Amino acid sequence: MPIRRIVCMSDLHGQWADVRVPDGDLLIIAGDNTVYGKGFEYEYFNAWLGGLRHPNKVVIAGNHDKWLYLHNPHECQNMLSNCTYLYDREIEVDGIRIYGSPWTPTFFDWYFMKDRGPDIRKKWDKIPAGIDILVTHGPPIGYGDMSTFQNARMGCEELREAVDRIRPKLHVFGHNHGGYSEARNEHTLFVNASTCNEGYKPVNKPIVIEWPIDLWA
Repeated sequence: MPIRRIVCMSDLHGQWADVRVPDGDLLIIAGDNTVYGKGFEYEYFNAWLGGLRHPNKVVIAGNHDKWLYLHNPHECQNMLSNCTYLYDREIEVDGIRIYGSPWTPTFFDWYFMKDRGPDIRKKWDKIPAGIDILVTHGPPIGYGDMSTFQNARMGCEELREAVDRIRPKLHVFGHNHGGYSEARNEHTLFVNASTCNEGYKPVNKPIVIEWPIDLWA
C-alpha cells in the first residue's frame, strides 16, 4: 500500500489510551513512550500498538525509555513486535527511506544522551545521505525547541548541522513538550509531535502529514 498519510506522535509518557489516533498509512512515534521505562509498560505499549490499524508503524526510544536503553536492539524489537523499532538504523517503506535515532544532548541523569559537540556528532554522522524521513527524539536547534522552563532553545546544534547536510523531506521529533508545532524551510518540514504538554497532560493531537510533502504549501 502506498504511503499517503503519515501520523506523527511523541512523548506519550504512558498515556496512549487517552489519545485518539487518526488512521494513516504510516505511524511514527518519536520516543518517551512510557512513564517509568519498565518492561511491563512496554508490554502494554506493544499491545496498544497491535490494536492500531496503521499498516506501517515506526517507533524510537527517548530519554525516559530505560528498558530500551538497558537491552540490545534485537531484544527491544522482540518486545515491540507490533512495530519497527529503529535504533540508529534505516528502513525503507514504499520507497521511502526512514532513519531513526534516540539520542539527545545530555540533560540531567536520563538515558540515550550524549554530550554536545563531538560525542553527539558521532551519532548524527551515522545518518546516511538520501534519507527521506528522519526521526529523532530531540529537536534540532531552531525548530520546535524553545523551552519555556529554561527560557532558551534546547535543540541540538550538531543535529541541525546533520539535517542541513542530509535535507530530509520530513523530520519528526518531540522531547520539548512546549515546542509542539510544525515549521519548514526550503528543504524540510519539521514536526515537533509531542503529545504531552509541559504538565505531562496528553492534550496535543497527533500531527497528520500528507505525503509527498509540498514544502511550498
